[in-house]
Amino acid sequence: MSTNEAVTAVHDDSSASDTYSLAIEGMSCASCVGRVEKAIRGVDGVIDASVNLATQRVRVEFASDHADLASVVQAVNSAGYPAVTDTIELTVKGMSCASCVGRVERKLADVPGVLEASVNLATSTATLRVVAEAVTPQRLIEAVQAAGYDAEATSDAPDRSDREREAREREIAELKRAVTIAGIFTLPLFVLDMGSHFIPGLHHWLQMSLGQQHLFYLFFLLASIVQFGPGLRFYQTGWPALMRGGPDMNSLVMLGTSAAWGYSVVATFLPQALPAGTVNVYFEASAVIITLILLGRYFEAIAKGRTSEAIKALMKLQARTARVVRDGEEREIGIDEVRQGDVVRVRPGDKVPVDGQVIDGSSFVDESMITGEPVPVRKEAGTDVVGGTINKAGSFTFRATKVGADTLLAQIVRMVEQAQGSKLPIQAMVDKVTHYFVPAVIAAALATIAVWLLFGPAPALTFALVNGVAVLIIACPCAMGLATPTSIMVGTGKAAKMGVLFRKGEALQSLRDARVIALDKTGTLTKGRPELTDLVVADGFEESDTLGLVASVERQSEHPIAEAIVNAAKSRGLEPASVQDFEAIPGFGVAARVDGHRVDVGADRYMRKLGLDVEAFAQTAHRLADEGKSPLYAAIDGRLAAIIAVADPIKESTPAAIRALHAEGLQVAMITGDNQRTADAIARRLGIDKVVAEVLPDGKVDAVKQLQAEGGLVAFVGDGINDAPALAQADVGIAIGTGTDIAIESAEVVLMSGDLRNVPNAIALSRATIRNIKQNLFWAFAYNTVLIPVAAGVLFPAFGILLSPIFAAVAMAASSICVLTNALRLKGFRPPIPIEADEGEPQDLQVAQVG
Repeated sequence: MSTNEAVTAVHDDSSASDTYSLAIEGMSCASCVGRVEKAIRGVDGVIDASVNLATQRVRVEFASDHADLASVVQAVNSAGYPAVTDTIELTVKGMSCASCVGRVERKLADVPGVLEASVNLATSTATLRVVAEAVTPQRLIEAVQAAGYDAEATSDAPDRSDREREAREREIAELKRAVTIAGIFTLPLFVLDMGSHFIPGLHHWLQMSLGQQHLFYLFFLLASIVQFGPGLRFYQTGWPALMRGGPDMNSLVMLGTSAAWGYSVVATFLPQALPAGTVNVYFEASAVIITLILLGRYFEAIAKGRTSEAIKALMKLQARTARVVRDGEEREIGIDEVRQGDVVRVRPGDKVPVDGQVIDGSSFVDESMITGEPVPVRKEAGTDVVGGTINKAGSFTFRATKVGADTLLAQIVRMVEQAQGSKLPIQAMVDKVTHYFVPAVIAAALATIAVWLLFGPAPALTFALVNGVAVLIIACPCAMGLATPTSIMVGTGKAAKMGVLFRKGEALQSLRDARVIALDKTGTLTKGRPELTDLVVADGFEESDTLGLVASVERQSEHPIAEAIVNAAKSRGLEPASVQDFEAIPGFGVAARVDGHRVDVGADRYMRKLGLDVEAFAQTAHRLADEGKSPLYAAIDGRLAAIIAVADPIKESTPAAIRALHAEGLQVAMITGDNQRTADAIARRLGIDKVVAEVLPDGKVDAVKQLQAEGGLVAFVGDGINDAPALAQADVGIAIGTGTDIAIESAEVVLMSGDLRNVPNAIALSRATIRNIKQNLFWAFAYNTVLIPVAAGVLFPAFGILLSPIFAAVAMAASSICVLTNALRLKGFRPPIPIEADEGEPQDLQVAQVG
């Protein structure tokens, strides 16, 4: 459970009416109190509201059975005091189809304090947004139980993946046992009954040795074992659901097989009660239907287990133990015992147990499971390490900064789970259909029976029974319920392996519809730090000597450009020399004496002030301007020595990313604070379609709004604190994972590696996932639309074709398995730009000489 806003609520059971105590932050005066009370009293069902400014709490009294905390939260939000919520997750047991999902969601939504309830059939989980402290997990579990299912609170314990795996294996084992038992007793029943129809010799032998009536007794015994042994599960959940007026798939199977079995029992023991010519048994149909449906569920459970492999893989990344140095001694402890501030030692081949900062030693760490990039990253004192990554050759110690649920890996698991458990807008249509689907199927089956009884040929009762059972069996809504969540699970899991996290599942759908990709420049298109990109020396000067002298002077300055020049000299092994008489000339440049040489560094106007002609570098200066770089000049001992350019370099991955975005048919825009000329130069170089330049930090939101007005749905990509409002304003916010926490929290999609190439990859995956969902929904709806009339016998008058209940059971099981199999195809998705390694090394310093 996580609290992330500003309202808590505590239920008071001491009075006859329903009373809740809400804690509200943000009230500062009596006028705040008045506004809050007025807003709450305007909610239907509220008897009284009393605010205590000192304790920051409001006591809300509802009329009995009229507790509507959701409306109170909305009223508080509207009054300008954000209502906070908790998120509670439950594991729900016993759901088998889309109608189960709808029933559980409605029961949970009826609990006072529940603001949103979302149930996922594929993961068997319920995610609820509730008023903080107003609802306990136990109260929600009771609501699920009232709907006829069981539930338990989802745990974040380290052994959770083990327990979930054990639960899944237990479910598969139980289904396998049920299928085996059902098969053992169904096979002889099927062979004896159906074989006697197709093999005359077998029929005569059975009639002579056992007789028809004794065969019926044997069939009754075998079918009853299947019906009330492995088939008992359909009664245990289907009958209570039917009695509550909310029949589900289990109810359909129960009614269909019970009708076939019950009719056969009457034909066996009370044949005189049936009209002449209608004494037939359908024991084999009821037994085979149960066996096939259980077999389908068995395969379905195996396939559903495969859809959740992404979460399992993420959970397995976590180390189980850590080597912690305490009181001067190294000891191995469980991962859950590591505390913030602990010193942890990592040896070659170890998994990094928690997040932290290296304090001693160095190594290369494989972070591919987090970022999707396979190249190991060097770690040394002062650099950060992430729990779950794998140390390579070296060893180091680090100080734990985040442990438990605060680690990046734990946050990633939560993000993926939340995305997998969310509902896309496309699911709304499915929910509406499935709410009425099962009752409609029962009505269709009854109508089928009535029509065949009234208008069917003899024996009409037999035809009515067979076709009514076929309608009940074939119309299972399992495929509908699985169509969307399974694709979401596989799609978001695949994205996580690529280093793309969908924080909200809705982004899977909205990202597909993006028409404009707006990119922040600094830190997104570029590396976010100035670097020396060009150094062109005049005739008679050596490049290394010139760079060493200039860097020695710039070392005295704190300007970012100076820092870039100093860093470039360091990277080339040039030691700074002693400096005398350093002078900063505002608006022009800097000057000093270095090892007896007079060194001046500054803009072209500074050179002209010194009486130096920069025309020799005119061609180079023009090229730099076209590239969006601002040139500086250096003079040594009164002679023009070099032209220098410092710029925030474009990331190596950026050009390929923009080409891929264009290949997806998207318009690319850049939002930057740079002057228009520099921005246009960068846009020309990268092939960017639209430039919004000279934007102040607080103007990015307006820039996004402008793009939305011009080009439709906009996805904005950014990484800084000042990008957070724009990320929130955009239709889809995409945060660079190497950026700030605030930016990441404001986004729907996070690129863990910070590689811009994952933007087109995420869009392509979004499109593939929605396409997969539509395929599943088409299959599920087309299957029911076509086969329910066939099962009812619509083809019989013209073609004499009827659908056996046995084949109906095969088709029903096949529909769910086809949907799951289609969803699993997303595992084979190949991104447009596989990020296996950087496309190139950072560009070398461009060095030349003019004479």
